[in-house]
Amino acid sequence: MTSYFRDYADLCFEAFGDRVKHWITFSDPRAHAQAWHSYNRTWRSKQQGLVGISLNCDWGEPVDMSNPKDVEAAERYLQFCLGWFANPIYAGDYPQVMKDQIGRKSKEQGLDMSRLPVFSLQEKSYIKGTSDFLGLGHFTTRYITERNYPSRQGPSYQNDRDLIELVDPNWPDLGSKWLYSVPWGFRRLLNFAKTQYGSPPIYVTENGASQKLHCTQLCDEWRIQYLKGYINEMLKEPLLSHMQMVTEIVVPTVCTLCVLIAAVLLTLLLRRQS
Repeated sequence: MTSYFRDYADLCFEAFGDRVKHWITFSDPRAHAQAWHSYNRTWRSKQQGLVGISLNCDWGEPVDMSNPKDVEAAERYLQFCLGWFANPIYAGDYPQVMKDQIGRKSKEQGLDMSRLPVFSLQEKSYIKGTSDFLGLGHFTTRYITERNYPSRQGPSYQNDRDLIELVDPNWPDLGSKWLYSVPWGFRRLLNFAKTQYGSPPIYVTENGASQKLHCTQLCDEWRIQYLKGYINEMLKEPLLSHMQMVTEIVVPTVCTLCVLIAAVLLTLLLRRQS
């Protein structure tokens, strides 16, 4: 299937690449790397475009920040969600916590090998670095705590994580049962992605609120508030870069200029006195 998808992507690059300069291979991916390599090898020099991927993830906040178990559970939540596909692209392999967790679970189930596939060295090298930007979808947040009792269900993605998801009853609920408005979680997820994957360019590809009430008129004040809150949190993000730029570039430059000006003034003063 991956080669079929590559052929389809090549057809799109050939037909639309003179006008389309930003490509997203998948929203929640599979055969991404072949399409990226094909563009990089055949089309990039002619079309000067970018190829990325879109991954969806909610933020996981530890219930108790002072409890290492909750902090570890929240980390697992994020790595099983965003890291599952982002880590191979940016680091060449699945997150270590996924490999450890699923390997242990597989052994407990009597399996000789982990249920999580193993990348060969060639596959790691082929997948790593195959994204010019990170598309990020985000909608809501969950509080996360460790699950300290065995699951009665069989092997699954949910059970492999060994965690419990909770919500704050004070969070505004929206049109879907799973969706709560928690704007601060968005900024934390953006910071996580920036730190975890080496500050890649990030495009927010999905965000919004479902319809809360059935009505024939405009009655979506909750959607306005949701979008306003999340956009405001997103707009705070560049301030970190600007502050870093001020710290690393502007401040040293100003200090250097001050020293040079002081040296020139001192030289002029000494000449006048002599």
